[in-house]
Amino acid sequence: MAEVRPDTMERITTPELAKKYINEQVEALRAQIGDKKVLLALSGGVDSSVVAALLIKAVGQQLVCVHVNHGLLRKGEPEQVIKVFRDEMKANLIYVDATDRFLDKLAGVTDPEQKRKIIGGEFIEVFAEEARKLDGIEFLAQGTIWPDILESEAGIKAHHNAGGLPEDMQFELVEPVRILFKDEVRVVGKELGLPDNMVYRQPFPGPGLGVRCPGAITRDRLEAVRESDAILREEFAKNGLEGKVWQYFTVVPDFKSTGVKDGKRTFDWPCIIRAINTTDVMEVTVEHLPAELIDHLVQRIITEVPGINRVLYDFTPKPPATVEYE
Repeated sequence: MAEVRPDTMERITTPELAKKYINEQVEALRAQIGDKKVLLALSGGVDSSVVAALLIKAVGQQLVCVHVNHGLLRKGEPEQVIKVFRDEMKANLIYVDATDRFLDKLAGVTDPEQKRKIIGGEFIEVFAEEARKLDGIEFLAQGTIWPDILESEAGIKAHHNAGGLPEDMQFELVEPVRILFKDEVRVVGKELGLPDNMVYRQPFPGPGLGVRCPGAITRDRLEAVRESDAILREEFAKNGLEGKVWQYFTVVPDFKSTGVKDGKRTFDWPCIIRAINTTDVMEVTVEHLPAELIDHLVQRIITEVPGINRVLYDFTPKPPATVEYE
């Protein structure tokens, strides 16, 4: 049978079309998987979350989700994955807190590419270790979407999400959203009952907060990134900017400057705020925030986040800057 390609199919834009797609996929997944088990690396991002929800609907407990917390997730994210999938959807979920393991490996590493390799390699190691403890797994589910396939066909990047698994682990792939674009994945996720902050989650790099903690990652600076990011997200939600601005985050670089607090000298890090809009990520414009909101963000971050004594705003578009700092 010829593969359905998105350029020939009806776009999924409404709840009705999403429901139809879900019903078709549930039937296809049951036919493909039968009574076997399927494994999924569940990050909490929209693609893997929608794949998990589809598979839970189709094969229930035959799906084994592995959520690896590498210590580089945003505040509250591991807890949300557990709440939504284990508590609410009754998923067969294995939670692995590998924070120490990742951060120990990353200690003293300053080169961005090296950091990415360590994070990616260690993730595969942890995932493979968990997979080896399980019996009867014949399928590996992935949150591959259509742009991944187009980029791989064009030679832009290798197509693999949880790829790179050791040779002794050969699974048949299950990719139920591979013919969808990101906006369609969101419509399907909404119809499956996933929470809005998961469905409309901002793009988040694989190495997580690791790329927003430039230089060698230390636990205290990483915590400053996590806490300042949580304040930024909370204030954007309160001010009606959530969902209107494409991406916003904080960066805490590895240098310190002099400040004053309670009449005493401080020597702490700056926190950089970045808020941007784009349609294709090739070019990015900067969101200009109201002055009162910036003042409020500065006050909250320097008061509530240990180790920060300055707040800066990044006004640079892409080009010449990139979205992330590493």
